[in-house]
Amino acid sequence: MLLVIMPLIKLENVSKVFGFGDATSLALDSINLVVQKGEFVAVMGPSGSGKSTLMNVIGLLDKPSYGNYVLDGKSVARLRSNQAAKIRRDTVGFIFQSFNLLNRLNVLDNVALPLAYRGFSISKRTKLASAMLSRVGIAHREYFYPSQLSGGQLQSAAIARALVNNPKLIIADEPTGNLDSVGSRLIMELLTEIHQMGNTILFVTHNPELTRYASRVVYMHDGAIVGDETTPYGDVAKIARKVMYNTLHKTDDDDYAGVSLLMHTLSDNLMIKKKDKKRNHKNNHLKKSLKVKKRSKQ
Repeated sequence: MLLVIMPLIKLENVSKVFGFGDATSLALDSINLVVQKGEFVAVMGPSGSGKSTLMNVIGLLDKPSYGNYVLDGKSVARLRSNQAAKIRRDTVGFIFQSFNLLNRLNVLDNVALPLAYRGFSISKRTKLASAMLSRVGIAHREYFYPSQLSGGQLQSAAIARALVNNPKLIIADEPTGNLDSVGSRLIMELLTEIHQMGNTILFVTHNPELTRYASRVVYMHDGAIVGDETTPYGDVAKIARKVMYNTLHKTDDDDYAGVSLLMHTLSDNLMIKKKDKKRNHKNNHLKKSLKVKKRSKQ
């Protein structure tokens, strides 16, 4: 008997349309995507390519207009709002670029908040939240308030909050967008450790260098997936490297156009130099003539 491995995420011809009539816009265009349990997937693409809309649909924050979405073996595309909220609470953990911590609560209470929605007792959720803060390395800051933390510590607290429910899927939307290079590296290394423990992670990024941490890179453009690449850990994905050097859509015609422009520019520069040389020669000749006339008068 063959063991069938069920993917965690399966999108089939998923489209998302916003607006009505002549004002409609297609945010997702017939997306087909399968993500297995335990994958670490980076989603890249220019602004307006549909990355955030895709994450919202996968995270059950929004419904597809067309197509089917199967999450952990269950079709969830047409769930009622309360049903989607329950599955989202128990299955998905979110990490946002802006952290989204409540300023009036200390770090421990922020991390424990999702457990309160599940009906855990105060002592139980405090214990679990404290353990999760230890796991992400900021247990010494659990009684601090968000305003007292650095950017990296805030994102670590947000990751602890996303993990405290033990979700099957973690969605991170630009998790390093508000951090410096050192903070970004620490957060990505933390996400890598979490992934190595068996968690499935999807993260949105504009930074090609961060694809080094992913096991797979999905590239979006105009609401469609135009690239899907499996990569070894530590390597920048080929498609991300092309984006980095602005050669994703480069063709021979582009090269010829570039050479033509270069030759045209060189030709213009040469003509300018010739004109400048001729002008200088004329000016020098005029100066010599004036000097000769001046001497003859004396």
